[in-house]
Amino acid sequence: MGYIENLRQKVGHMPLILAGAAVLIQNTDGSVLFQKRRDPVNSWGIPGGLMELRESPEDTAIREVREETGLIISDLKLLGVYSSSGRMSTAGNGDQYYPLTIAYVTSHFEGMLQVDPAESLDYQFFSLNELPKPLLKNHLRIVNDFISKLK
Repeated sequence: MGYIENLRQKVGHMPLILAGAAVLIQNTDGSVLFQKRRDPVNSWGIPGGLMELRESPEDTAIREVREETGLIISDLKLLGVYSSSGRMSTAGNGDQYYPLTIAYVTSHFEGMLQVDPAESLDYQFFSLNELPKPLLKNHLRIVNDFISKLK
């Protein structure tokens, strides 16, 4: 059981600030890896997850990508830090939270894509001109920021 699960046992559904990391992984043609998620059902997002105790944001990004995709990433570049701008989110189980996401970009990865059936349905690289739908709103903000920085 991880840090957040242990914390939730103590505080229930009350609002928490949850820090995590997400990674835009680009292949050689500039397409980005997206994850078709189980929750919310059939939505698309970028790989990432919540920090554990004693982890740096970079460690979190590397661990989450490895756990979710089977890929080993390196040479992370900070894209930005994103918050919910004061809007609380509520998970399907009633947990309330304010997300804080540290987003990275990399084109350095190795390994074979493997779907983690506990969290994912599929992984695909998509052109930045043809993003998958529906795309998680908070991830769309990160992707749009990345696209604007490319111009």
